[in-house]
Amino acid sequence: MFRSLIRLKSPFGSVISLYNVCPRHQHSSCTRKYSTATSERKKFYQDVSISQGEGGLYEINLDRRKLKTPGGNLFVVPNEALAVAVATEWDAQKDTLKFYTMHLTTLCNTALDNPTQRNKDQMITAALKYLETDTVCYRVDEPPGLVELQKNEWDPVLHWIENRYDVTVGSSSSILGPEIPEATKDTFRQHLSSYNLWSMTGLEFVITQLKSVILSLGMIDRHLSVEEAVLLSRLEEEYQIRRWGNVEWAHDYDMYELRARTAAGALFVQLSSESSTIKHKLMQD
Repeated sequence: MFRSLIRLKSPFGSVISLYNVCPRHQHSSCTRKYSTATSERKKFYQDVSISQGEGGLYEINLDRRKLKTPGGNLFVVPNEALAVAVATEWDAQKDTLKFYTMHLTTLCNTALDNPTQRNKDQMITAALKYLETDTVCYRVDEPPGLVELQKNEWDPVLHWIENRYDVTVGSSSSILGPEIPEATKDTFRQHLSSYNLWSMTGLEFVITQLKSVILSLGMIDRHLSVEEAVLLSRLEEEYQIRRWGNVEWAHDYDMYELRARTAAGALFVQLSSESSTIKHKLMQD
């Protein structure tokens, strides 16, 4: 039960890690297991709360025990709004913890542990690689129905981002894709550099989900909704489904999962950029 959303920091209380049940030499494999889509664990807590710790950072408490990351770091987030969102994920869990539904928690763990040991510049470089094979830029030359659909649905987004950032992107049906001008890459690199490390973690996650820098920025800039961005990223698949039908349940499940991950990534970008705190309040059942 989410009885106390905000509690005064106590000098007492223990720290809990979801991985303290793993032998030390198996820590890496346990961390990988945590991040997979099959990772579950029996719920071991009742109350979820947040508290403000050292340096103004916010901590997540499960039955007054402080949460830790897979890497053993104290789980802390930069502001109250993100802490509330993460705590809500934990509070929403029922008898079984389904970690694969806890996207904000996973993104926080990634930002805190930095398991790939990359700096922000390296993250930006990795994200910009998607521009070379961007979903919106890579077109087909047949069948005619899909060609027309891509033009009608993708061209307006492409024109928007070219005008928004004063760049040239273009599209191509060549297997090599369009040739992106270096000036365009430099403009996007400069823009992505304005994000802090946490926000860049979320943005890169969204880009990998949609396989598109253009759709991701369109959504983060609120030109597109989550539903629109996801649908546009799956345009060819949706065309084939309308033409040939789909496997029962599989299509809807994949769509909802992609929406959930994309929405969580977009929310993470917004919340990790938030500097103000929300009003303290008590939430009860």
